[in-house]
Amino acid sequence: MANLLTDRAFWVNYWESKKGLAVQIPSNYVFHKQLEEVVKQNNIQTAIELGGFPGYYAVFLRKYLQLDVTLLDYFVHPPVVNELLGKNGLKEQDIHIIETDLFSYQPEKQYDLVLSCGLIEHFNDTADIIKRHIAFVKPGGTLFITLPNFKAVNGWFQRNFDKENYDKHNINSMNPELLKSICLEAGLKEVKSGYFGRFSVWLENENQKSAGVRLFKKAVWVTGKVLTKIIPFESQALSPYIILQAKKPL
Repeated sequence: MANLLTDRAFWVNYWESKKGLAVQIPSNYVFHKQLEEVVKQNNIQTAIELGGFPGYYAVFLRKYLQLDVTLLDYFVHPPVVNELLGKNGLKEQDIHIIETDLFSYQPEKQYDLVLSCGLIEHFNDTADIIKRHIAFVKPGGTLFITLPNFKAVNGWFQRNFDKENYDKHNINSMNPELLKSICLEAGLKEVKSGYFGRFSVWLENENQKSAGVRLFKKAVWVTGKVLTKIIPFESQALSPYIILQAKKPL
């Protein structure tokens, strides 16, 4: 599968390197305002999070918006999911789990909301992976995709201090106009695509980096936060994320 920039071994190693995955998901979780608005305006009842293990957004949607939620991923480790659910006052049956390869799975049902956060940039063929999302969207349903913006300062940081992680991302996919055009060509409507967030930088497994890198990252973070208070708007150069939103016609 040449379309993939990662494989199962990568994700097994990635998640096994993470500690403390079972956390309480706050009501103001990233993108919470956008998701609350989508759910309210579109009377959404069902949702699926693609590529979302351990299921933070699935938990958010169930815990705070009371949706019927499914989590689909190539790699799912049930003990981690169950611990996360327990941490958030949920039960095992509160989230449906599908562990499968998105490239061979045929959706058995469609959903009012199809969501992924940080998934599509791991594939070479951006149009193909978005169309696979669309296959899960019910007519009249909503597509909601977010991805990091590595064309911003954060991308420079990743490229210079975590090249291995940077190379697992399709930088060309991080283009709001490209994402919008793919959705329009696929027949979606009410397509919105743009930068989100004023500034942020991060590193995977930051505690494994040298003290010098961690201090530099903190200095850049503080400087960026101060700057974007003076210049408070989203931009390609500074915003850490991109949001794509669209609807499937009835």
